[in-house]
Amino acid sequence: MVNFNGIIVSEDGNNIFDNRAFLYGDGVFETVKIVDDKILFLEDHYFRLMSGMRIVRMQIPMNFTMEFLEEQILAVAKANGCENSGRARITVYRNSGGFYLPSDNKVSYLINATPLEHATYVFQKSDYEVDLYKDFYVTKQLLSSVKTTNKLINITGSIFADENGLQNCLLLNDSKNVIEALQGNIFMLTGNKLVTPPVNDGCLNGVMRKQILTLAKKNENIEVEEVSISPFDLQKADEIFITNVIMGIQPVTKYRKKEFGTSFSESLLLKLNMQIRLG
Repeated sequence: MVNFNGIIVSEDGNNIFDNRAFLYGDGVFETVKIVDDKILFLEDHYFRLMSGMRIVRMQIPMNFTMEFLEEQILAVAKANGCENSGRARITVYRNSGGFYLPSDNKVSYLINATPLEHATYVFQKSDYEVDLYKDFYVTKQLLSSVKTTNKLINITGSIFADENGLQNCLLLNDSKNVIEALQGNIFMLTGNKLVTPPVNDGCLNGVMRKQILTLAKKNENIEVEEVSISPFDLQKADEIFITNVIMGIQPVTKYRKKEFGTSFSESLLLKLNMQIRLG
């Protein structure tokens, strides 16, 4: 028996009371975009999920092939009527038992799917203001690059942004460098140089980040680098934009008193949509 909101209830039949993802954040996840009954960038998502499971020492089931997970995700999407335009999340967590030391290293998984308004990526031209979130810092370590179910920095940062009328916040690592936004990776264009922080600075190894790096490197007029970004660097930028697989590219229009252009990020989004259409 447990006390749930002041009521003594049985634990039987309710997995949340001993779910390790709930109790300890002992889980990893991937969020994918589905278009026309296909998962965009499936291979990148799959290998990042497998890498995350290995890093946190989960036992990977033999049936966890890319084809199996694709089938499971698309089945849920179809059941929810969002196989043509939707988002899905697969959460993999260690089975119940033990405290910090698990008694079972095997895993279970949960997949949910919801519709999206647009199948293609849409360029957002509305004002988008950001600032630094300095209450907590991200450590420069391998675990920071993994999508785990512990997202308290992102949650508290989102509350801070909402309280201050911001659309997003930028996270700092323990060297006080900018590493990413609350919901995606960050890119900065200064002149003809496009930079994004390296993964070893503590940012998420984003799937869309990889796509944007590949697209940008095909532009002969743009120099692409993965280097650390200081808060001071942001003030000198011509453009700043945020990327993730659900929204694609979100341009930042204002950081403190500095306002930014959006022409390069808009051109990148057009190329991204063209790449998806061509398959």
